[in-house]
Amino acid sequence: FSPPCAAVFIPLRAMHVLHRVTPLTSPALGLGARRWSSLLTPALKERVKKPSLWSKVCTPESLVPLFKDNMSLGWSGFTPVGYPKVTPVVLADYVEANGLQGKLRFNLFIGASVGAETEDRWASLNMVKRRWPYQTGKNISKGINQGRIEMGDIHLSIFAQDLAFGWFTKEKDTPNLDIGLIECTEIRPDGGIVLAGSVGAAEEVIHHSEKLIMEVNTSMPSFYGVHDIIRDDMPPARRPYLISRVDDRIGKPTVSCDPDRIVGIVESTNPDKGRKLADPDEASSTIASHLIEFLQHEVKHGRLPPGLLPLQSGVGNIANAVTAGLANGPFSNCTVWTEVLQDTMLDFLDTGKLTFASSTSLSLSNDGFERFYKNWDFYAQRVCLRPQQVTNHPEIIRRLGVIAMNTPVEVDMYGHANSTLIGGTKMINGIGGSGDFLRSGYLSIVHTPSSRPSPNGDENGISCVVPKVSHTDHTEHDIDIIVTEQGLADLRGLSPRLRAKHVIEKCAHPDFKPILTEYYERSLNACLKKGAAHEPQILGDVFKMHTHLEKNGTMKLDSWE
Repeated sequence: FSPPCAAVFIPLRAMHVLHRVTPLTSPALGLGARRWSSLLTPALKERVKKPSLWSKVCTPESLVPLFKDNMSLGWSGFTPVGYPKVTPVVLADYVEANGLQGKLRFNLFIGASVGAETEDRWASLNMVKRRWPYQTGKNISKGINQGRIEMGDIHLSIFAQDLAFGWFTKEKDTPNLDIGLIECTEIRPDGGIVLAGSVGAAEEVIHHSEKLIMEVNTSMPSFYGVHDIIRDDMPPARRPYLISRVDDRIGKPTVSCDPDRIVGIVESTNPDKGRKLADPDEASSTIASHLIEFLQHEVKHGRLPPGLLPLQSGVGNIANAVTAGLANGPFSNCTVWTEVLQDTMLDFLDTGKLTFASSTSLSLSNDGFERFYKNWDFYAQRVCLRPQQVTNHPEIIRRLGVIAMNTPVEVDMYGHANSTLIGGTKMINGIGGSGDFLRSGYLSIVHTPSSRPSPNGDENGISCVVPKVSHTDHTEHDIDIIVTEQGLADLRGLSPRLRAKHVIEKCAHPDFKPILTEYYERSLNACLKKGAAHEPQILGDVFKMHTHLEKNGTMKLDSWE
């Protein structure tokens, strides 16, 4: 298959009748097709080191006819890093210019969230039919919660393997995705693909797409040597991942790729749109202090080594505050096994206290990327990027003894956690990798503010500690530690009733302690009378704080009666 080069306009509404892809140029966008030789800039020629692929260089506009309604697309990217930034925008421009909103919709399969100018804009143009397994963006979240977009929320480690199994495309004649869009920073002489600042599920997308579009980003350094790419066999031929140290490398620096599947190569000069997190607030800093003190206590009593065990930290301000606390803390010779690296991880590396970090994505701010590229030789030797199926794999997490730390929406007094659904129904982003790490970590820690502002203007009107979470992502069987700015509850070795008393005492906001204590005592007495008091609840009252919030804008009950 050769990329388009002739200037022929075909209305997008008629494309479904084509049996072969015909080149397109759109007068509406004022674009014309050009020969590949004029598009092969010196920078692109330097990055595409396999000359036989040069003839596939093309404009993104010429690729528009490839896309048909209800296609299944796979993208590279994990958080707004390493995702295709040119072709999706051109396709969105075309849809908008031709009034095709809702008439050209796709099934999107991406390792995690990507840049808002791509998938969130697609959602605003009604271009997204299905989205797996995680997303971030006002429009795509709105589409999911209004029922226009079908979303599947699954563990990120499982998503990658299920994509390879063909679970998401089982209704097709072949299990492959229709088109894969990949951002890379280099194509090696042997055709190997050097990805950019994330890996995610790109390896699976490359191997399980009928056609591939490569966006070669020449605005950033080649990431050759930073990745450790492992391709897993299908069951029953799978083998163990022979990783026993965070800095072990067992794969290759590139993703192997069938060049015949590449239908177009587009040069990109668009940088990743890094996310800058707010500076840690008082609550986040206090949570970090509680955690540092707890880790010191574990070292003192011999339950952790002096350099701790490999650390995993989720995304967000609390995670950032915890990492900042570790960078300024008493521990040295630390390592990180996680799925995203935020700016404070660079601070941690700079101190010398963090010696190596393994991740699937560099989720840095714009300043963080500039800093990483400026000090490339230092950071690139201390960071390894791997597929999400590896970074989030329970086998490795358990073997390394990872200390897992993640932020939920709410926790309940028995230790269950809700990470995804506000009020049990409204999707935020997805479970992400939190379940992968919390189910298998040596220590499974969740941290959250004890309260949040409520619609009635009360800054503490919503309790993040409740009798029962409105949706369960992480069960009591997986959570060891709960931390809020009020304190830390160590739940290891405690029965459910002792857990409840401990969580209320240590973690609940003072405004809610009496409310939660009264509920626990009422439920305990009621269940003891029935001889059913292992984990006391009153089913008619268990969500009363949530329903009171819906009706009155606050969780602060006047009475349980």
